[in-house]
Amino acid sequence: MLKLVCIDVDGTLVGSDGSVAPEVWAAARRAHARGLRLALCSGRPAFGLARAYAEQLDAEGWHVFQNGASVLRVATGESRSRHLAPQAVERLVARAYETGRTLELYTDAEYAVESRTERARRHAGLLGVPFRPRAFGSLTGPPVRAQWLLAEAEADAVLAEPHDATLHLALSHSPLMPDTAFVNLTPRGVEKASAVRLLAGLYGVPLQSVMMVGDGYNDLGVLQAVGHPVAMGNAPPAVQAVARYRVAHVDEAGLAEALELALRLAADDAAAVSAA
Repeated sequence: MLKLVCIDVDGTLVGSDGSVAPEVWAAARRAHARGLRLALCSGRPAFGLARAYAEQLDAEGWHVFQNGASVLRVATGESRSRHLAPQAVERLVARAYETGRTLELYTDAEYAVESRTERARRHAGLLGVPFRPRAFGSLTGPPVRAQWLLAEAEADAVLAEPHDATLHLALSHSPLMPDTAFVNLTPRGVEKASAVRLLAGLYGVPLQSVMMVGDGYNDLGVLQAVGHPVAMGNAPPAVQAVARYRVAHVDEAGLAEALELALRLAADDAAAVSAA
């Protein structure tokens, strides 16, 4: 039976104006009330706006942040996160100094950015936190993720560069910063798909009973792994091609449509079990 719905944030939960449609929250409340677990599955960190979204979706549940590097039960602070190798972090910091690119380093609970560029400032606003540049070495725990903030035209070249073999790279975008490409760096083998497998195990749910709703290239692995992959209407063709279901654009409350679909599928599953 369908028991778990994983939900991307930018371009899925959050629309191009930075808000969540009221009908989406209403559909989420109905889904949760009927026993579905709802899990954020985002590239965003587990603080600021993303934490508030997770708490509103399922305050007692597990959620995926940082493209899979942070897997947290926000109510208790329990963590299944994995941190970056220290040598990889050192090389990324050195590369940032060498190139002048904007690098961000994240733990489960905080982040550091030394750059004072306008792009870094706008990203803090997107995350819902104050813009306070700080030294990378000031973080109080080991980083679980690094991220390059790039002009869109830079992304392909950066992705093509040789990278540390201990890292996994994923490209993502936000409709709130359409001029920016986010290149996420997590420990090798850690991505949204690996985190959703972990999440399903924590809930005792087979992947065939999981729905993923997403719109980005960093959602592809999850969409290919779960039994109920749903692409938003604003997703690029490559993402829509791997989905079993397609719903409306994020600005037309496509996620509410996906949650209503999840409720119908769960009801159909329950009816089939009862009939058997």
